Amino acid sequence: MLDYGSVVLTLSNVLLPSEKLYPNPTPSMIEGLPYDIEYDLRLIGCELIQTACLLLKLPQTAVATGQVLFHRYFYSSSFVRRQMEIVAMACTNLAAKIEENARRIRDVVNVFHHIKQVRSGKNIRPLLIDQTYIDRKNEVIKAERRLLKELGFCVYVKHPHKMITMYLKVLEKERERHLVQYAWNYMNDSLRTDIFLRFTPETIACACIDLAARTLQITLPKSPPWFIIFGARQSEIHFIMIAILRLYEHRPKSLDELEKLVNTIREKRDNDRKQIRSDLIQSTELGNDSPSQQIAQNSISSTVINTTTMTTTFIQQDASTVIATTQEITNVTTTTTNGKIIKKRDRGSSRESSTVNTHRHHRSRRKRSSTRSRSSSRSTSRSSVHRSQKKKKTSRRSRSRSRSSTPKRRKHQKEKRHRSRSSNRRKKDKKRRSRSSSPEESQYSTTNKHPLSTKDTNNNLHQRSHHHHHSSKHSNGVSSSSNKKLKN
Repeated sequence: MLDYGSVVLTLSNVLLPSEKLYPNPTPSMIEGLPYDIEYDLRLIGCELIQTACLLLKLPQTAVATGQVLFHRYFYSSSFVRRQMEIVAMACTNLAAKIEENARRIRDVVNVFHHIKQVRSGKNIRPLLIDQTYIDRKNEVIKAERRLLKELGFCVYVKHPHKMITMYLKVLEKERERHLVQYAWNYMNDSLRTDIFLRFTPETIACACIDLAARTLQITLPKSPPWFIIFGARQSEIHFIMIAILRLYEHRPKSLDELEKLVNTIREKRDNDRKQIRSDLIQSTELGNDSPSQQIAQNSISSTVINTTTMTTTFIQQDASTVIATTQEITNVTTTTTNGKIIKKRDRGSSRESSTVNTHRHHRSRRKRSSTRSRSSSRSTSRSSVHRSQKKKKTSRRSRSRSRSSTPKRRKHQKEKRHRSRSSNRRKKDKKRRSRSSSPEESQYSTTNKHPLSTKDTNNNLHQRSHHHHHSSKHSNGVSSSSNKKLKN
């Protein structure tokens, strides 16, 4: 079974292993960057994050998380590959989100631009919203995603600020404000180093309290040492104190100088990669064929062999059919007797001819079906073309109408629609009335008849019958006279 890697998200898994930390080679040292430059870049990046968080009015917890994430990321990636300033922006943005004080990326970019101008001593100008600003914003978003991916979404940071006040209460020194303030300041300054990746926050809090007590010359219990209660060791406390004091003695280079050095190393790396690629291309051109090319040639030859075998089989089948037809022609004997032609065939030839006829019949069917399919495809294509032309015409007409439409014409169209709707409503109302009134009128006509109406109807019937009788006499007279003429 294969062993798959996993990301462990526990509070005890906050520290990095000693194998990844200095003096062992870091990712930037592997790519040719010396550790002094890396140390200066770490210091300046943490200072940028701290000043940016102050300008953005973020709490100190957000500052601590941003600086710790910055150190963690550059122990898994190098300063040569990634720009320090963009990663610092991403760390501040992500820290603000983690501490539930989110800020806009636009504000973060503007703050870093302002800090860079102040550091370099240039005239302060606002950042224009142009393509460079959009590119910078997209780079920050990508850097934030990359940061989460490299850290495995393990962004938890345990802050030791509360531990300082708690330990001083245990030591009964919480009333001494200077001691509390000095310890707090040392804690904030230690975030610029990689101490939080090496030691637990409890030992860091003990080291800050011990350093503040020594600077202020305040005595703490020594027999036994007071930090043993909190699980700290003397060697670890000394290492942390030396790392903090080194910050005040060391003077890092300017950001412009560090960027120039990093750019030279980056260009050298790119040139080395280009040379390696060119050497590989030349070796492949001059040397023998690669195994991939041999595999491709073998596949091509196999396909050629398969095609040749298929063609031979088809040729053999066609030759057999030709031989059968020639046998039919030879077996047929024509004899002429008294101006008539008589054809004679053998029994075997008749069988062969029947098979050939069946093959021909199938071929003719295939040809007919192919011609039908072609004609249908042509008709469908023509119909599709005709439809597309119609659509184009209609679209042009609609465009011309829409262009030529005026407010008067629109009013006229609205009036027409209103008239049509009103006429339709009237028709519907008439139909409903007729349907509702028809059965009632029939009942009224059958039951409630006026007596005068019956007399009028009888008189009318009498007049009609009299008129009909008179017309019949007249017609009979004409017919009788015509009969008399015919008799004469």
